[in-house]
Amino acid sequence: MSSSLFNDSGVSIPISDDDSDELGRMRVRVRRKRKKSLHRVNNELTRRVVRFFMKYWMVLVLVFAIGLLVFEATRIGRKPSMIVKTEQGKVTSQLKEFKRPIPDKKSNSTLNRLDPVMKIVHGVKEPCLKMLPPDELENLDLPMNKESSSPIKKVVYLSGNDLPYVGGNSTLSQQPREGTRFNLFTGIQTFDQREESFKVKETAEIHCGFYSEHGGFRISDEDKIYMQNCKVVVSTCAFGGGDDLYQPIGMSKASLRKVCYVAFWDEVTRAAQESEGHNIGDDGFIGKWRIVVVKDLPFTDQRLNGKIPKMLAHRLFPQVKFSIWVDSKSQFRRDPLGVLEALLWRTNSVLAISEHGARSSVYDEAKAVVWKNKATPEEVEVQLTQYRHDGLPEDKRFNGKKALNEASVIVREHWPVTNILMCLWFNEVVRFTSRDQLSFPYVLWRLKVHEKINMFPAKPLKSFLSAD
Repeated sequence: MSSSLFNDSGVSIPISDDDSDELGRMRVRVRRKRKKSLHRVNNELTRRVVRFFMKYWMVLVLVFAIGLLVFEATRIGRKPSMIVKTEQGKVTSQLKEFKRPIPDKKSNSTLNRLDPVMKIVHGVKEPCLKMLPPDELENLDLPMNKESSSPIKKVVYLSGNDLPYVGGNSTLSQQPREGTRFNLFTGIQTFDQREESFKVKETAEIHCGFYSEHGGFRISDEDKIYMQNCKVVVSTCAFGGGDDLYQPIGMSKASLRKVCYVAFWDEVTRAAQESEGHNIGDDGFIGKWRIVVVKDLPFTDQRLNGKIPKMLAHRLFPQVKFSIWVDSKSQFRRDPLGVLEALLWRTNSVLAISEHGARSSVYDEAKAVVWKNKATPEEVEVQLTQYRHDGLPEDKRFNGKKALNEASVIVREHWPVTNILMCLWFNEVVRFTSRDQLSFPYVLWRLKVHEKINMFPAKPLKSFLSAD
């Protein structure tokens, strides 16, 4: 069977039914080939994608995780506020979500926190400094007078005054001689006198500040009377503006009755504190601290002035039996009687000072002092040359303890041996650098009193001190 079609020119083109069927089959085959080709392309693409994920899945997960972290960081970092310009042209902030309180500049420190610093012993957490329970602290008494086992029984402090003072701290007239940073306050200690002062004798004669009544560090009579009535004292100082005064915390009622808290200031510090609203009360106190304003500081170097209350507490508080020195940068936050019991009485020690947290020897510390510009290389070299000449070993440990100390806290009993140790230490920082960590190990080594010194690890120090 056939049919015809006419084109535009009127010519007929015959098409049979068989031709029509063949044409249809060709079209079907073309469509099938196209479908198979598309199917093969899709299968190949799928296989490639699967192979890619199988090969690089870890990288893709890592990239996704990094992207998520970056997103979260940027989201957290964005302030929940928008900046708006006022009509006056000033920039202000409007909070859209919430208002965040302005953080205190000390919010990240441990100020006013009583939680103890812990250590792990055999898998169990224990406080680094084991204090007595509160009920025992309330009933804790000062130890009775005991006989000293030290060969040093009496200390005579050299004085340039014509009329020597006769009392608990007797004096001996001595004329000043040539020196370097020595002055009327210190007396002019010669090198021969220095060598003599390290010899252990039953009656020791030594320079120990307050050499002349014209040497400075003058304290009012009212403050002297208060200080002479103290039996236990926690002291600090801030000269030349200094640091803020942090109130002690964590005291027992017994300590509040028995312990004096004394802060030494100069006029510059008082003016700076008053400008910030910290005024001394009519009773001479700010909070728990008795403020003693010192006149006529003897040194131009404020670090050296600070060594006087730090090292010479036995000269400032003639009736005190126990003292705790605290650097002004720190807050004392434990019961002082409890600290004395833990570091002195329990260990049968006369002085407690923490080991250095970073270094172990004087010679390592000297390098750090120069590197941090705490002293000039020349003055440090003078000190180390003398110590090497005297035979100070480069050992990093004395009696199993670190040879280097951290002197931010000094806990001690006022005995002749500790008094002369502190005098020797003070004279060394006057003669050489003001960096007292360089001279303390030397003094210990020369005086040979290690068995009564509690050089405790640095970590317990954080249990009763918090730094700003």
